[in-house]
Amino acid sequence: MAEVKVSMEVGNDGVAVITISNPPVNALAIPVISGLIDKFDEAARRNDAKAIVVTGKGGKFSGGFDINIFEKVHKTGDVTLLPNVSIELVVSKVEDSKKPVVSAIEGLALGGGLELAMGCHARIAVPKTQLHLPELTLGVIPGMGGTQRLPRLIGLSKAVEMMVVSYQNQSCLKKGKKLGLIDAIVPPEDLLEVSRLWAREIAEGHKPWIRSLYRTDKLGSQSETREILKIAREQARKIAPNVPQHQACLDAIEDGIIHGGYYGLLREIEISKKLVSSDTSKSLIHVFFAQRATSKVSNVTDIGLKPRQLKKVGVIGGGLMGSGIATALIVGNIYVVLKEVNSEYLLKGIKMVEANVHGLVTRGKLTRDKADKALSLLKGVLDYSGFKDVDMVIEAVIENISLKQEIFSDIEKVCPPHCILATNTSTIDLNIIGEKTSSQDRIVGAHFFSPAHIMPLLEIVRTDKTSAQVILDLMTVGKIIKKVPVVVGNCPGFAVNRAFFPYGQSSHILVNLGVDLFRIDRAITSFGLPMGPFLLADVAGYGVSLLAGKVLVDAFSDRTFQSPLLHLLVKSGRNGKNNGKGLYIHEKGSKPKPDLSVLPVIEESRRLTNMMTNGKPISVTDQEIVEMILFPVVNEACRVLDEGIIIRASDLDIASVLGMGFPSYRGGIIFWADLVGPKYVYTSLKKWSELYGNFFKPSTYLEERALKGIPLSAPASSKARL
Repeated sequence: MAEVKVSMEVGNDGVAVITISNPPVNALAIPVISGLIDKFDEAARRNDAKAIVVTGKGGKFSGGFDINIFEKVHKTGDVTLLPNVSIELVVSKVEDSKKPVVSAIEGLALGGGLELAMGCHARIAVPKTQLHLPELTLGVIPGMGGTQRLPRLIGLSKAVEMMVVSYQNQSCLKKGKKLGLIDAIVPPEDLLEVSRLWAREIAEGHKPWIRSLYRTDKLGSQSETREILKIAREQARKIAPNVPQHQACLDAIEDGIIHGGYYGLLREIEISKKLVSSDTSKSLIHVFFAQRATSKVSNVTDIGLKPRQLKKVGVIGGGLMGSGIATALIVGNIYVVLKEVNSEYLLKGIKMVEANVHGLVTRGKLTRDKADKALSLLKGVLDYSGFKDVDMVIEAVIENISLKQEIFSDIEKVCPPHCILATNTSTIDLNIIGEKTSSQDRIVGAHFFSPAHIMPLLEIVRTDKTSAQVILDLMTVGKIIKKVPVVVGNCPGFAVNRAFFPYGQSSHILVNLGVDLFRIDRAITSFGLPMGPFLLADVAGYGVSLLAGKVLVDAFSDRTFQSPLLHLLVKSGRNGKNNGKGLYIHEKGSKPKPDLSVLPVIEESRRLTNMMTNGKPISVTDQEIVEMILFPVVNEACRVLDEGIIIRASDLDIASVLGMGFPSYRGGIIFWADLVGPKYVYTSLKKWSELYGNFFKPSTYLEERALKGIPLSAPASSKARL
């Protein structure tokens, strides 16, 4: 492990250069903060040091405050573990220094790194440096003076935009220079020389000595301030209605403007300590670490294997999923051979890929040059002649077992012996798909989520025979195409669809109990999912839901609810967004609106199931709607954990966030259940099972942990298959 240190060297020019060295991103860990304080004290004492430059080693200034400290606070509940960096370092040692301090910024100045730089008396940067205050993504606010100094450096309106409205986007360096965040942009080779000269010129009175905390010239009048903050609060309520940090950030900004910068710092510290202990921060920090943990897979990433380079991939099926997968691969600079059964389908598939790529350009995710390069890597074929030298094949046809078996039998004969044989099936057992092949060690699931070129999750499904090399290679491809790979075991539905299959079924139970279908969707979106279960069914198309649902109903018949509603919708000529007739009205350029003409179909479903007592709907609150839909998901997720289908509970959390849109600020499905309380989940399910049947029956895993007071996320027994 590299030594964490802060060094200092005083040159003949009288400038002390303090360098942060904490690979890989020079995070402001406790030893770094202590080292900075010591070196600034030393520079203040030394007569040969007339000015100071602070910089980072390895081409990076600082990636920000070390969030491992937040995790320690969450585990211990001890908020005193948070050092008072804002006052003890940034104010006392940097901004109030008797010797001018200039930050020499390269690569990254994120979060606390940028806040440290803002405490300096000038900031010099190199091109392509990233400036960003991402704290809100972690449930906290900029806690090292960012809420106070940024408005004073670039103006309140722009600062609010950077911190609260567009807080997930990195700031343009040139824009930062224009606004006053950066004083000069210089070539990398000139960074230290220019920074040293700038520091000397401040010391000699040739350049201004600016303490940003005390500036007021860019804050505007009181009426302007009130209007800007009022609009910002309204925007924050729209973009983040269920979390506290956005409004809290605006509170800190406002207090500082009204009462002065130093008072604002004290409020910032007070608010930060309160927020870091919140469920929102605990959840977001958990998701942050959970995503990084997915890259560690026992007996795959820890046995010395090297990933093979996959240069050419065959994709079978040019429909919605196949075209999305092909898009993701060519954008990742991987050559794709796209196969379809006839020229009409092939042309349609290629046009879908082209539309996907052009859509990325339109949204600013891809330059035109890169788009042209990506499309040049796509070739369409009608047979397997182009598959003789592929490194991997991804089958992406409909959920039809016999068709998939036939395809796997064919590609095993055509493709080279090293070729990975992958399927994008979302539900079917891989052993069934590959039972007619002899290459069991090369068979793997590459389950993308729709739309495949946008959704960030890649569920990698391994059987008992899949080789570690194949898993590692597919994980590597996932990272190349900017997906988060989560390795799971093999069973019907795998981890994500298996855990979430009760989601749609419990929604149908509620509808057939008389609850308004559109109210159910509103309750789920208010909770934080991007869309409710019925709008989701509309968007996906009922055919997809029925096909996938059949596999899961057959596999888990002891705990399923078979609603007639989707069959009735199809019978009435509806297939959701696909044919423009669904539960919602889908008009181009407009948000989906409830289609009240579907109410007779819903009533027919209720008549057939006859679940309402005396024909009366059940009375439920919105919270009960959310719980009756999501607690069965928690219950099935417990079975997934108990059977060892997933490596870690945190893997299922990140998969639920990235694959199913579960709100990250709730930490993922298992983390959220632990916050709610396993005993509460268990007793609720037990009550509903007595009222409405076996669908809600608590799993043994949930029951044992609820009654013993053990978190659901605690490591399971030695059943893991992975």
